[in-house]
Amino acid sequence: MTILFKYVLREFLKPLFYCLTGFLGIYVIFELFDSFNHIATNNTDPLLLIQFFAGYISPYLQWIIPAALLLATLYTLWNFCRHSEITAMRASGIGFGVIVSPLFAVALAMMALVALINEYYAPTASENAQAFKDADFQEVKSDIRENVPYINHDGMRSWRINRMDARHPEVVEGVRISFDRPDGSKRLDITCRKAEYLDGMWWIFYPQYQYFDELNLPIENPRPELTSLAVRALPDLDESPEDIMLMNRSAQYYNIRNLRRLLANSPNLNQRDVTGLRYDIHSRMAVPFSCLIITLFAIPAGVATSRQSVFKGVITAIAMFLGFYAANMGCMVLAKNCLIPATLGAWLPNVIFFIIGLILFYRQR
Repeated sequence: MTILFKYVLREFLKPLFYCLTGFLGIYVIFELFDSFNHIATNNTDPLLLIQFFAGYISPYLQWIIPAALLLATLYTLWNFCRHSEITAMRASGIGFGVIVSPLFAVALAMMALVALINEYYAPTASENAQAFKDADFQEVKSDIRENVPYINHDGMRSWRINRMDARHPEVVEGVRISFDRPDGSKRLDITCRKAEYLDGMWWIFYPQYQYFDELNLPIENPRPELTSLAVRALPDLDESPEDIMLMNRSAQYYNIRNLRRLLANSPNLNQRDVTGLRYDIHSRMAVPFSCLIITLFAIPAGVATSRQSVFKGVITAIAMFLGFYAANMGCMVLAKNCLIPATLGAWLPNVIFFIIGLILFYRQR
């Protein structure tokens, strides 16, 4: 790492830190205005409160971080140009790309961070934060769900669960599993007091069996020896507790893996719903790239700010920023209404603004 790289990186990280801290502080303050009385009244554990705010803010980082990168880039380059540092660097034979390479390095790191947060942290953390808030800022040790349904189309069976804890879905109570024939007629109903998922397999406790003929009429049990088993393993059931919870979870808490699994396990969805799920998958893959794209078109705006006017450079950058997200919103509406392909709707704004950014950056060089 060269001295120049370290210098530019240090000068860029300072305003980036201040911008991120400021934006996060604004979100925390707004939430405190709404919830402070509940927090103070219930004497909420500070550690739980920190976890709540981390989960509450996590879904918004995909917008907060690009906005912070935009402002930090504008300030850093304006400050360099104001002191003629870029002119001195260029006069020493240092290329413009080398000068701004630390900014791109940080943008790539932030892109990876957003992708990891969106996939592995934000869905569960934001769901837990909402549950914590709904519980009046008290620790949530269980999340009881009643009358939980699940349909496995490929396996031709459906579940009805009387009671389950969403925080411990591997144990369910009051279960009825219905097995169907390929023609849609019912073949078998298994009811049990409890089912438990152990070592990748469902175990049912005190099961009762009811078989049916092709007319859905009850018939005698062709396997009476099963009635004597208090506990029975069902290795043919390939659905996991996560699959059951996935079908009974709000879509805003899905990550890309959840969306793909839901799409694969729901063959009876109509075309509009399929298109919507495909758009969501590609959109969440495309979101992290906004960090790099916004940094790319903020660099020329930052340099132009010092050469012309602060007002013009800032307005240009903000207009590009708002235009980028407006294009995303417009493409989302078109894609979810099946007016354009889902993949095109998710990636088109990224491609367009990436090309615009490259053109502006090339002209600036």
